[in-house]
Amino acid sequence: MSFLPHFRPRLIRRPYAMLCARLPLTPLAAHRSVGREEVRAILATLCSYSLHRSVLTMRPLAGLLVAAGLVLSGCTTVRQGEIGVKRTLGRLDQQVILSGPKTFNPFLTTIIKVPVTTQNLEIRSNLPSKEGLSIGSDISILYRVKAEQVPNILQTTGRDYANILILPVFRSAAADVCARYFAKDMHSAERGVIETAIQARMNEVLSSKGFEIENVLMKNITLPAGLAKAIEDRLEAEQDALRMEFQKQRETRDAERRVIEAEGQKRIAVVRAQGEQEANIIQAKGKAEAMRIEAEAVRVTNQLINRDLTPAVLKFKSIEAFRELSKSQNSKTIITNGTTPVLNTLSQ
Repeated sequence: MSFLPHFRPRLIRRPYAMLCARLPLTPLAAHRSVGREEVRAILATLCSYSLHRSVLTMRPLAGLLVAAGLVLSGCTTVRQGEIGVKRTLGRLDQQVILSGPKTFNPFLTTIIKVPVTTQNLEIRSNLPSKEGLSIGSDISILYRVKAEQVPNILQTTGRDYANILILPVFRSAAADVCARYFAKDMHSAERGVIETAIQARMNEVLSSKGFEIENVLMKNITLPAGLAKAIEDRLEAEQDALRMEFQKQRETRDAERRVIEAEGQKRIAVVRAQGEQEANIIQAKGKAEAMRIEAEAVRVTNQLINRDLTPAVLKFKSIEAFRELSKSQNSKTIITNGTTPVLNTLSQ
């Protein structure tokens, strides 16, 4: 706050409360750019200054100050995320005022500002269940006011629309929806379905009245003590049953795996035996074919020999054989059929 000069009075100090009562202090302080403390400082300075001036000199200054107060009291600012509506002599204007600085007649008109951003309404409520139990829950209702229907909302409901309209509609929708579900469903994955159903039910009623329910969030759900213990026991039993079922399935899969392994080993043995049998057959066929080829070669060789061995050749070969034997130094006996020459092969 800026410091203003203070004039020391020469005569009797007049209390500036008399001047404050005559000047529009409230309209001045209502302006956002001039606070109440600034207005009081200006009035105090004016009172101190008036002690040094005549009444005729102060009249224009006082009139200027009054005029400035009136002008400032007729100015306001509609901030971002707000919608303004003029109310003149109790009558609402159907045209909304968007964000920005606005002027109005402070004696006849008032500008009502309504937020159109997402609002969070936190409540604690007891929700009924299908079993007839009462389930406690902290609930957040995220809603938004439609800008174009703000005049209609102020005309039909007023500014306390959260308590007058939104909360009763929520309680009715929550009672209708939650009564179709068991208490355990509010503590499980069905909670999202319940929230969506409540939101849709509320939008059916409030959408035409200028409200949009963006989401309904259920938090900190509290079940009755006995029911919570029963649910825990049942969930534990279900977990045990699921665990046994899992073990059973695992053992079944292990048995099936062993059967498959045995079948595989059997097939491997069969294939191996068939392979060995086929190999033996192929080997035997190979040997038989080799013997056949060898016999055929011998037969062909004998045929060639029989064809080429004439009596003259045989006689020549016998002579050569006897000649080779005769070269040996050992004693030997040669028996012939009488047609071949007789050689003396006895050792000398």
